[in-house]
Amino acid sequence: MIVLCSGIINGKAQSLIPMPQSVKEGAGSFTFSAHTVIRADVQDKRAIALLTGQLPFKNKVITDATKTPALIITDRGATALPREGYRLQVTPDSITLVGRDAGLFYGMQTLLQLLPSPTAGTATIPCVSIEDAPRFGYRGLMLDVSRHFFTVSQIKDLLDLMAYYKLNRFHWHLTDDQGWRLEIKSFPELTRVGAWRVPRIDFSGNTLPPQPGEKATDGGFYTQEEVKEVIRYAAARHIEILPEIDVPGHSMAAIASYPWLCVTRNPDINVNPGSSFAKWFPSGGFEMYVDNSLNPIDEKVYQFLDKVFGEVAALFPYPYIHIGGDECYKAFWEKDNSVQQFMQQHHIPNTHALQGYFISRLNKIIQSKNKKMIAWDEIAEGDIKEDIVVMNRFGEKSAVEQIKKGLNIILAPGGNGLYFDYAQSTSEQEPSSHGGDAPAWKAYQYNPEYPALSAPARQHIMGVEACLWTEHIPDISKLQYMLLPRMLALAETGWTSPTNKDYQRFARFALPMQLQRFEKAGMNYRVPPVHDYVDTTINTDTFRFEVTSSPVPNARIYYTLNNRPPGDYDHLYTRPVTITVPKGKTIMLKTIVITPAGRRSIITRTVLDNSDKPKNEH
Repeated sequence: MIVLCSGIINGKAQSLIPMPQSVKEGAGSFTFSAHTVIRADVQDKRAIALLTGQLPFKNKVITDATKTPALIITDRGATALPREGYRLQVTPDSITLVGRDAGLFYGMQTLLQLLPSPTAGTATIPCVSIEDAPRFGYRGLMLDVSRHFFTVSQIKDLLDLMAYYKLNRFHWHLTDDQGWRLEIKSFPELTRVGAWRVPRIDFSGNTLPPQPGEKATDGGFYTQEEVKEVIRYAAARHIEILPEIDVPGHSMAAIASYPWLCVTRNPDINVNPGSSFAKWFPSGGFEMYVDNSLNPIDEKVYQFLDKVFGEVAALFPYPYIHIGGDECYKAFWEKDNSVQQFMQQHHIPNTHALQGYFISRLNKIIQSKNKKMIAWDEIAEGDIKEDIVVMNRFGEKSAVEQIKKGLNIILAPGGNGLYFDYAQSTSEQEPSSHGGDAPAWKAYQYNPEYPALSAPARQHIMGVEACLWTEHIPDISKLQYMLLPRMLALAETGWTSPTNKDYQRFARFALPMQLQRFEKAGMNYRVPPVHDYVDTTINTDTFRFEVTSSPVPNARIYYTLNNRPPGDYDHLYTRPVTITVPKGKTIMLKTIVITPAGRRSIITRTVLDNSDKPKNEH
C-alpha cells in the first residue's frame, strides 16, 4: 500500500488535491498525537481500519463519548449531504468528520492530506471548515494492460493512488491485439495462447512479425480469483472497475487462440508483438497483413461472445461493460464472399453498417447479462438506435452530436490532455510516447461542460476519464512517470467546480507538496521544469531570471549561459539574476531542476536576443 500525506501551507488549505468546494479557515490549530482518541459511530469499520492504517500514530478507536481531544467520525447528519459529499471541521479541541459511504471515505482522504508529518511526536492541523462533494459522478482512469502486463500488486498500488485523489472508476483494458489478460474458463486458449507474444522492444508500424520457431514469452494474465481480489480491494476504496473486452476489431489475441473467430480462419495468425501489423501507402491508406477483426456473420462467434461476456458479467459487479468498438479494420470483410452475400440478403448497405449489426447483437447479449454497454465514439456514428454509453475520445464536436442523439457520454478526449500516453511537453527530451503532447496544464484547464451545450444537455455528461495506453510503457517506473503529475490535474478536473479551480494555486502550492511526497515514497514522476515552455526567444537587452517557487521543495535549479546543457556542476540559482545582453548578441539561458533524490526535469531554453527587433517588456 502506498501511503501519502501532505500539509497546509501558510495556514491555508492550498495543498489539497482536488480542491474542495468550500474551505473556510479558522483561528488556532488542533494538535494530533498518539494520545488523540478516535471516536467512531459509523458502521463502515473497514473505512476506519484503512484510515488508522495510514495515520502516523497508533490511535485508539472508541465508540463512547469522552471529553478527551478526539477525532470524531460520524454519519449523523450525513443524509443531508450531496452524494459522495462530506463535512470536515477542525477546531482547537477536536476534528469532526461527517459522511457516509464514499463521502466518509473521501473526507478521510482530505484529512490525510491536511495532516503534516509529525514533529516531536505531534502533528499540527490549522483550524478549517470544509464542505465538499464532487462535480462529476464518474472520475475515471483507464489502464491498458494488453500492450504491457502489470501485476496485481501494481494494480493495487494504482488503486491506492486513485483513491487518495478521489478517482472512483478504474477502466481495465483487458484485451487487444497484443494480449488477452483475463481468464475465461469456457475458452482456456485465450490465456494459454492469447496472453503471450514474442518479445519486442520497438513499437512502430514496422515491428518485426513473429518469426518461425520464435517463442512467445512476453505477457501474462489474471485468473478470475485474482480479479475478484482486485475488485474487493477497489471496493474498499470506493472504486468500481469497468472491464473492457475489445471487439470486433483489436481482436488478434483472441483470433490467434481460436482462428475460426475471423473470416480468413488463418491458422498462422499470432498475438501481435507490436502496435499493428499494418503497411502505410503513399496515398495515406494502410493495409493489414493479417485479420484482427471478428467474423460478424458467424453464429459461432456470437456463441463465443455470449459465453465470454457471461463470465465477465458474473465476475465484475459494475453495471457497465466496455466493448471497445473502435478502429475496426473491415477490408477482410469486404473481400469475403460469404460476408458480401450476407449483407445482400439482409440489406446491409456497407461494412460500416455491418459493424452496427454486430454491435446491436452484442448489445442484446450484454443486456441479457443485466449489464449496459459502453463503447468508443465509432459506435455512435450513423443512425444509432441502441441504448449505449459513449466514451468520447474525439472531443467537443462529436460530444455535442452524441448528446443530441440522446446518448450519455464519458469524456476522455486526447486533444484536451486526457491521453496520458502522450508526451508531457513538446521537448525531444521527453521519453518515447504514442505521439502528441498533453501537458498537465491542458488536463487541468479542460472544461468538459462545453459552452455549446445547454444545461439539460450537460446532464448527459457522466464524467471524465484519462487513458494510459501502454504501447510505449513497458514497466511500472515509466507508468508512474507518464501518470504523475497529470493524474492530479485529472482529479481536480473531475471533482472541483470551475469557480474553485486555479492553476496558479495548483502549480505553485498544491503540486510541489504532492510531488515531495512522491519523492519521499520513492515513486517516479515527471519533475516540472523551471518554465512551462520548452523553447522561447525573447528580444531584450536585459533579462531578469527569477524563480518565484521551486517545482519540488528542496530541489535545486541550475543554469548555464553558454549553450551547454546544465547539470549539478553549473551555476546554482540562489537569487534573482539580471542578465545583460550586449548589442547585436544573443545569450542562451538553459535551466534544469534536480530533486533531492536526483530526479531531473527536462532542460528549458530561453534565447535572449538583443538585435534590432522590437524589445519585449520584462
